[in-house]
Amino acid sequence: MTRRSLVVGGASLAAASRVHGFAQAGGALTAGEVVERIKGRVGIPWMTETVDRIVAGSPEVRVKGIATTMMATLEVIQRAVAAGRNMIVTHEPTFWSHLDTTKELEGDPTYEFKRRFIAEHDVAVFRFHDHWHRMKPDGINAGMTRELGWEKNAVSEGSREFVFDVATLGGLVETMVKRLNAHSMRVVGDAKMPVKRVVANWGYASLMPSVIKTAARPDVDVVICGETREWELVEYVQDQIAAGAKKALIVVNHVVSEQSGMRYCAEWLKPITNPNMKSDLTVALALSRAAIEGALANVEINLESLQDKDARFVSETRKKAAFLQT
Repeated sequence: MTRRSLVVGGASLAAASRVHGFAQAGGALTAGEVVERIKGRVGIPWMTETVDRIVAGSPEVRVKGIATTMMATLEVIQRAVAAGRNMIVTHEPTFWSHLDTTKELEGDPTYEFKRRFIAEHDVAVFRFHDHWHRMKPDGINAGMTRELGWEKNAVSEGSREFVFDVATLGGLVETMVKRLNAHSMRVVGDAKMPVKRVVANWGYASLMPSVIKTAARPDVDVVICGETREWELVEYVQDQIAAGAKKALIVVNHVVSEQSGMRYCAEWLKPITNPNMKSDLTVALALSRAAIEGALANVEINLESLQDKDARFVSETRKKAAFLQT
């Protein structure tokens, strides 16, 4: 790891690890009862084959509070417990594979530490991926569209296609970085290129078969995704540009590309929880903000020691830190 990535890395990590949720009052529901209410609210039949299930802890856990997150990392679970929330609703896996299988992990020190922490603190972790996407509207897309302020740009309600009257690729990226509080994005294309129509593929985007058809459409200027394989979508768009097409790709970062959908999930859960449950979203955001500010304070301490050695780097890093504070 270079000195530059070491100094700036703390702030980006803190920004990515966000927790949103509620504190429960009154007669507590069990985690299993919360899941049953979720099943009744999604508005579509519950799939027989799905990753959406309680992946850690017991359905009988009495829920003191609920936290929603993109990934139930150990740090996120620890922060949720500290905030009085012992049910985690996570979009992505808890145990590092899509199916959250753990048999092959038994004996692994990191797995055992995480498993014990969950058990000792009476935590239940519920994976909410397939149905959150399949709902109408898609919960992730709804949250991302709202966070970006693109409701009026959507071609129809719940659509992942957006139309802009006056925009450039550079302007679009600048807006996304600020509204999503993104530390970095990968952009393929000319910053001055006019942008009319954008298609978003939040999360992971594989090349075949649908994404390549979308990128190839003459009316689509930009494809946005969370992540993709280097030799698939990235290379395809690069070849489009080399062939003379006015195209672009924005790779946001998987967590950032779906994080706001799980912020929205915290609000979506309100009607199905205990009537006495009070929103603690403000507190959750304050916690995440405090983590960011703490990381930025560490950055400033490091920069002081580098001032005489690399003034240009210090100046550039301070600008980045100031942006994160906005």
